[in-house]
Amino acid sequence: MLAPTKTDSQKDGGPSGLLERTLAVIELLSVNARGMQLSEVADHLRIPRSAAHRVLTHLSELGYVRQDRRLGVYQLTAKIASLAFAFLAGVGVTDLAQPILDRLARDTGELVRLAMVDGRRLIWVAKSQGARFGLRYDPEMGQEARLSCSASGMAWLACLNDTEALALVAAQGFGSRADYGPRAPQTTQALLKYLKAARTRGFAMSMLTYTSWSSTIAAPIRDDATQEVTGTVNISGPHQRLTEARMLELAPLALEAARELSLALVQSRHTRPLGVSSAESLIESPGRKAI
Repeated sequence: MLAPTKTDSQKDGGPSGLLERTLAVIELLSVNARGMQLSEVADHLRIPRSAAHRVLTHLSELGYVRQDRRLGVYQLTAKIASLAFAFLAGVGVTDLAQPILDRLARDTGELVRLAMVDGRRLIWVAKSQGARFGLRYDPEMGQEARLSCSASGMAWLACLNDTEALALVAAQGFGSRADYGPRAPQTTQALLKYLKAARTRGFAMSMLTYTSWSSTIAAPIRDDATQEVTGTVNISGPHQRLTEARMLELAPLALEAARELSLALVQSRHTRPLGVSSAESLIESPGRKAI
């Protein structure tokens, strides 16, 4: 009996199953908020245009996607965001963490973000904007942080040993300087220098590594019982305003907020599973370095 032949999309490495394709379309549109043409979706995912059209049509019928008739692009609707916010409310993030984020943003005058560890990923889940004028740094929530070049990623990685940290980065890949900041680490050696500094300080700092114009300071949030990192809190702003000296001034506020968030988030019994360290699913290690 002859083995079934692979489709062109399978040969090209594109998603083959209906569920896999549906999730791939949702993830793709989530990072292209202005929308994408049918051809762009199909080409990016390396699937037939007919298959992309079926998925987009079905998602449109369910209310998760809409098509801009004027431009012809497909976009996610607010229904996806409503699911995310409902989940965050269910695990206590919005009720328990938001007041802490709001206070930190008010005290620093900068953007404050909360990211939670979710398996191998670090996901932005909440924010508070403290800047009332001038240039603001305001990324979208729900996106995955690039571990190798974001201060939040470095804060998490610094709490692991080098083997675990590099395994996570290898799985995700280094953030290129073309897509991120001009100082984004491009090698293992460069990244390890950042992690060593973060372990020494107890928090991570980055300048021009995640964007071409921003600085960030980030502190890890630990489970009070296990000391596993469940998330990070960071303060971000334009590097002209958020200088290295200024970040060092704000460090005690970031660390205190991280401690408060640890206590607040542990109140919800649902928060713990979300924060299980991804290193456990990658490598068994006898010990972890704490920053």
